[in-house]
Amino acid sequence: MRTRPLASVSVDLDNLWAYLKTHGDPGWRRYPSFLPSAVPRLLEVLGEQRLTTTVFAVGADVVREDGAKAVNEIAAAGHEVGNHSFGHEPWLHRYSRDRLENELRRTEDAIVEAGAPTPIGFRGPGFSVTRELVEVLADRGYAYDASTLPTWIGPLARAYHNRTAPPAARDDGRGELFGGFSRVLAPVHAYRWRTTEGSALVELPVTTMPLLRTPIHGSYLLQLHGVSPRLARAYFKTALRLCLARGVAPSLLLHPTDVLGGTEAPGMEFFPGMATPGAGKVAWLGWVLETLREHFDVVGTGEYVRRADPRRERAVTRLDAG
Repeated sequence: MRTRPLASVSVDLDNLWAYLKTHGDPGWRRYPSFLPSAVPRLLEVLGEQRLTTTVFAVGADVVREDGAKAVNEIAAAGHEVGNHSFGHEPWLHRYSRDRLENELRRTEDAIVEAGAPTPIGFRGPGFSVTRELVEVLADRGYAYDASTLPTWIGPLARAYHNRTAPPAARDDGRGELFGGFSRVLAPVHAYRWRTTEGSALVELPVTTMPLLRTPIHGSYLLQLHGVSPRLARAYFKTALRLCLARGVAPSLLLHPTDVLGGTEAPGMEFFPGMATPGAGKVAWLGWVLETLREHFDVVGTGEYVRRADPRRERAVTRLDAG
């Protein structure tokens, strides 16, 4: 019997306050949350597709009642819970080593306290990854990182952020928020970081369209769907065909906003796709996941890393700060 190729799906459990914080809205300090609406809806969609995935949780949510409840429900449903930092700051690449360790430890403790196993996977907010982060993850026993997005679109996302955010929240270019142009050349396949300590840490990039290097994650697909459903379907099917042809295992990234309408996320009018009602988003996400399952054996990111055992290597010294 022929084995079907693998693909992975993960959810970054970014909360309403995290989006407002990155956008420079002082209302984030009240920690508004849409997790009570988003998490049951996400679990329902994933359950209907019979998928067990990975959910990357933010520590500042998990220490709160609704975040701890969400993590407990996610783990009880059989999904892996990963570490998505404590404060969800996309400028994580500017942190010192000590601060990185503190971010990881506090989130690990919160996840375990909420009833999930100690995380073995990490994704940086805003695709933030540095040599120091890789080394800290390896030292703390993580199996994989999933923070890279190999695309040329990062600078465009930064420009959009700077155009829509208040002056105090804009990126000055020093940290290359959302990544620099060097990401165009980053690998699209999973690989192992090679450090001076001989790290076995795996990097699992968020997949972009092979050859074109344009995103195919849930929010980007929703943007296209808002322009033309036919275009969005054709784009995603083309991406999957290219993945199959070039031996790329898709790693599809989702967010709570992929199932929420604008009325359920007040203050996020700036975010693409929020004009689409939640029910429409749920139906679209169901089609995306069903289409992915037609061609691939779909698992969570941790399970993918365990099964795939990547052999490619990349020296951590080649990793830039963006």
